[in-house]
Amino acid sequence: MKLPVVAIIGQTNAGKSSLFNRLVRKSQAIVAREAGTTRDNVVGKVEGQYILIDTAGLKDAEDDFEAHIQDQIDDAVNSADMILIAMDATKYPNHDDKLIAKKALKSGKPVILLLNKSDLGEALPETEFYSLGIQDRLRVSATTGLNLNDLRGKILYELKNLGFDTHKTEEKSDALKIALIGRPNVGKSSLFNSLAQKQQAVVANLAGTTRDVNRTELKYKGQTIELLDTAGLRKPGKREVGIEKFSALRSLAAIEEADVCCLLVDATEPHSKLDQSLAGEIVKAGKGIILVITKTDLEHKDSDEILDNLEYDFNFVPFAPVVMTSSVTGKNVTKIFELAQQIDRARHAELKTSDLNKLLMDAVNSHPPAGLKNTHPKLRYMVQTDTCPPWFVVYGSNLSLLHWSYKRYLERHLREAFDFTGTPIFFSFRNRD
Repeated sequence: MKLPVVAIIGQTNAGKSSLFNRLVRKSQAIVAREAGTTRDNVVGKVEGQYILIDTAGLKDAEDDFEAHIQDQIDDAVNSADMILIAMDATKYPNHDDKLIAKKALKSGKPVILLLNKSDLGEALPETEFYSLGIQDRLRVSATTGLNLNDLRGKILYELKNLGFDTHKTEEKSDALKIALIGRPNVGKSSLFNSLAQKQQAVVANLAGTTRDVNRTELKYKGQTIELLDTAGLRKPGKREVGIEKFSALRSLAAIEEADVCCLLVDATEPHSKLDQSLAGEIVKAGKGIILVITKTDLEHKDSDEILDNLEYDFNFVPFAPVVMTSSVTGKNVTKIFELAQQIDRARHAELKTSDLNKLLMDAVNSHPPAGLKNTHPKLRYMVQTDTCPPWFVVYGSNLSLLHWSYKRYLERHLREAFDFTGTPIFFSFRNRD
């Protein structure tokens, strides 16, 4: 089921990010996270009903708003299903606010004007905003939560009128979702088409655009698989301010939606920091990861040399399997499906507490954790609290003294004992008192 997209737009001082945090953090299922250290764009999935996008990072601080407002707003209104315009209720609307409102209304999409900071005494009368032409207005406050429940209701009401099913929370699907992630021209679309041709039976084709996520469903060894082909991501400094940056948001939303992400790396080019950053984003999202080397039919370097370089550049994801592929020859294309299914099983694995505690005691006895002179961390027992991704909680005392390297040691010990190929695993450490 494709989720509708709701975008929050507006000027930088309107409180968009605060409203985003309020809407997402009140949800039962939180998927919001920072998309990266060099950008502030945030994507959240609200109770499995819609995707919420905060566009606060679409405008670079050094850029003039007027110079880029048209690209930003044009693509936001074209890509989203519904638009929320956030404005500071304590300030009179200016030319930029009117331009934002005009673009949003021209799209024909549902538009709600959010008069943020309405709890302040300086808030202007609502009549001052009539000139924007937006009929649906709501006074809100991200600080106090004023009328935010009404806003949630309005969003669901408008999405229902658009034909989306807003009564269901997170819908459990049997389909394994695989997203193709990477830089432009790395071969995502070619691999997407090659994978789609290798299926045993096509179930359905889901429409998409070049700015959206292209999708197709197919069957492989009896399992339904949904492929997501995303727009190429370039370095933040090289992205166009409007269309391309909003397309990047769609790609990041695809990472959130997917079960397994294939990070495509061009065999004919050196690995970049962006490749490493994308791998980090996939891991932080808790998704399965496969490193897919593309265009191997064009590369004359020795395979061992390619793998050595890859191992060095991606040493922070040693658990990620590597596949050497060629969309032209079809080399190892179906291997991606097999690995994705293996990773999906690992993501759903539930380990017995008795096995975990035996492993923990073996690890501690083999290598006790270091501490201060007379105070040492004591690890008493471990339990698994979640899957997709697997999450483990270790209880004990003085755990604040536990060095990060020991946490890596525990993860390595766990991976050696159990098959967690291609999936990140997370730990929490809690003092028993």
